[in-house]
Amino acid sequence: MNDGPLIVQSDKTLLLEVDHPAAADCRKAIAPFAELERSPEHVHTYRLTPLGLWNARAAGHDAEQVVDALLTWSRYAVPHALLVDVAETMGRYGRLRLEKHPVHGLVLVSSDRPVLEEVLRAKRVQGMIGDRLDDDTVVVHASERGNLKQALLKLGWPAEDFAGYVDGEAHPIALAEDGWSLRPYQSEAAESFWHGGSGVVVLPCGAGKTIVGAAAMAHAAATTLILVTNTVSARQWKDELVRRTSLTPEEIGEYSGSVKEIRPVTIATYQVMTTRRKGVYSHLELLDARDWGLIVYDEVHLLPAPIFRMTADLQARRRLGLTATLVREDGREGEVFSLIGPKRYDAPWKDIEAQGWIAPADCVEVRVSLPEGERIAYATAEPEERYRLAACTHHKIDVVRRLVAQHSSQPTLVIGQYIDQLDELAELLDAPVIKGETPVKERQRLFDAFRSGEVSLLVVSKVANFSIDLPSAEVAIQVSGSFGSRQEEAQRLGRLLRPKTEGRTAHFYTVVARDTVDADFAQNRQRFLAEQGYAYRIIDSDDLPV
Repeated sequence: MNDGPLIVQSDKTLLLEVDHPAAADCRKAIAPFAELERSPEHVHTYRLTPLGLWNARAAGHDAEQVVDALLTWSRYAVPHALLVDVAETMGRYGRLRLEKHPVHGLVLVSSDRPVLEEVLRAKRVQGMIGDRLDDDTVVVHASERGNLKQALLKLGWPAEDFAGYVDGEAHPIALAEDGWSLRPYQSEAAESFWHGGSGVVVLPCGAGKTIVGAAAMAHAAATTLILVTNTVSARQWKDELVRRTSLTPEEIGEYSGSVKEIRPVTIATYQVMTTRRKGVYSHLELLDARDWGLIVYDEVHLLPAPIFRMTADLQARRRLGLTATLVREDGREGEVFSLIGPKRYDAPWKDIEAQGWIAPADCVEVRVSLPEGERIAYATAEPEERYRLAACTHHKIDVVRRLVAQHSSQPTLVIGQYIDQLDELAELLDAPVIKGETPVKERQRLFDAFRSGEVSLLVVSKVANFSIDLPSAEVAIQVSGSFGSRQEEAQRLGRLLRPKTEGRTAHFYTVVARDTVDADFAQNRQRFLAEQGYAYRIIDSDDLPV
């Protein structure tokens, strides 16, 4: 036994004692291969997973380094079976390789013949492969490069892709040099992506993921297709690229529900790309409209299934995924790994906060009790109706009113899921409301008014969850959400984390009905806060100032 800060357990969890003097060095050593699960005050929990270990292999770390890190930092003896499992799991990555063949194009090559025999007999790879060239090499249909990588990952034999990328159509793009520079972690993230060729960069909301995208575009110096969550986000990307790069507005096209421009840099919404008419995705021609050198996926954790299918056909293009969290509520992290690429860079939220690049946040859950009549209605309701009844209790409206009054001098967002609840709150608070039916032009006007300080209180639906840059927001009050979504919690908290003047703290409130599924879902969302290292307090609504 030594005095290390880490406890390695046979269930593949790693416990890191935060207050240990060597904790920071240990965290740095295990971060490339261990997935952070929870980071409350004193002990952070990491987990070893096949995907995490394969991500590490893809980034150039081998099993010997992982085993050495565990042995070096562990306080107690590391279970031998775990070390064997780590070595064997990491050893699975790269025994199969996708390579370019001078005559036959794309081939699958194996350094372990029995593995190749095993996967060739799997039903899920039938139809993706062609002739056997020799004992260790088989032809792959070029159009199946992405699908084969998906299938092999599911079989537990992830292929290393050495087949390379096309450069695409060249287009000059340089970072602007007027009074700003890349932050160190942004530069590291862009370099890590470029060195790997394709993959995902994970950074907190407010940490400048768009800038990382711009830096990757400058590396590529090629035509770029950027896929984003909505039209407001598309226009924010355009504004930021014009401000931060040599690109002019005329070089950047918007491809959305209202505009269909194809330019050297084209920004398209997921919604328009996944629009179907008579069962056909009518906008897929955009993928072939130019010889794209780079494709950027904003908020990659939200990729709709049709985009995954399209991406399977884009494996010869460099692909960059940007996200604040790789948590997917549908569990499709493996598809991100196989189709976009492995995780190339990940910066913990608290580390970026400690460097002063994002604001500290005070997270508070305010609990309200349903009155007797509403409790009876809740108890006798159908299960699928219960969350709405609990989330929309009228007692929340008074709590929101008091919280808004308490922070009357600070820019505040009131966020919810149910439109009738938001309309009622907007009327009571005499505040504008932004929801799905709000025209894009009006959304932009209100967001601009909020940024400038002309409007200090906005009521917003989930349309403001993603890719909306509101750096002035200091307070968010969440009244209802998408059940227990940790993705959504990441986005909503992220609205507040842009650095504040004079180092002010952001305030994130969630108003929850106790003894209901609303409280159950809140616990799941709290898990996200704990994972990122944010402590949260629970208070009773009666303790708020009247």
